[in-house]
Amino acid sequence: NGTYATVFKGRSKLTENLVALKEIRLEHEEGAPCTAIREVSLLKNLKHANIVTLHDIIHTERCLTLVFEYLDSDLKQYLDNCGNLMSMHNVKIFMFQLLRGLSYCHTRKILHRDLKPQNLLINETGELKLADFGLARAKSVPTKTYSNEVVTLWYRPPDVLLGSTEYSTPIDMWGVGCILNEMATGHPMFPGATVKEELHLIFRLLGTPTEETWSGISSNEEFRSYLFPQYRPQTLINHVPRLDTEGIDLLSALLLYDTRSRISAEAALQHPYFLSLGNNIHNLTDSRDSSLFGVFRAVVRPRSRRPSFWPI
Repeated sequence: NGTYATVFKGRSKLTENLVALKEIRLEHEEGAPCTAIREVSLLKNLKHANIVTLHDIIHTERCLTLVFEYLDSDLKQYLDNCGNLMSMHNVKIFMFQLLRGLSYCHTRKILHRDLKPQNLLINETGELKLADFGLARAKSVPTKTYSNEVVTLWYRPPDVLLGSTEYSTPIDMWGVGCILNEMATGHPMFPGATVKEELHLIFRLLGTPTEETWSGISSNEEFRSYLFPQYRPQTLINHVPRLDTEGIDLLSALLLYDTRSRISAEAALQHPYFLSLGNNIHNLTDSRDSSLFGVFRAVVRPRSRRPSFWPI
């Protein structure tokens, strides 16, 4: 059960494949929820191996049913099943797939706006796919003003926490950094219960922002009203010891206060952190059938029957 829908597991009589049926109840007074309409209109045009496939739409008087491809798990469940200790090799593979799907969206000026482990689905092969585009929005130019009450608190960037409503693709990249940290450590990076607590956790680790780290912050009224102590930035490697030097560098680039400096999904895909996966991963097309593992099996462990990216 979700905010505006219930998801069922089903089987296609036509193909006998498993599917996920997202049933959205329609209230006669209001019609279809805007989140459902937004999700349908966006997903119809997003065809990528790392984005969940919308197979069909069934519209009746009482409900709207979206027929999605079925995936066994999500990243939150996967972490739980690993005892919150993921293989660092798998962290890298999942991270690359997340960035691939996000780069495809951002190139088409679509922001996800609700990235969190529960919205990253994983199948038994090890493919990761972005899902739940109910809060996603197509970004028009010039940037429109959006609600600042969108992203789940733990993955919400400080600019949005401090009231910014004019944001773009960097809003998703902060969430990617939080997810990378969570995969590497096994626990959420900034699990704040309120906006003030969330900001306090961020500033305590990354340092209270200054004009040097975040141009214009000293004139932000909300920031000034909180009267945060002047924390110095801590060394990230001490908090994420399992990440290598390149991984820490990528994490730092994702968690920059200034949105203009925060690394993009496209640039992140070229980061040295992914060099160990080989060059062939950059030759993949955007096709739904263009899975990372078509290339990856040949790179890692070609003779193994058990996928080398899946924990034993």
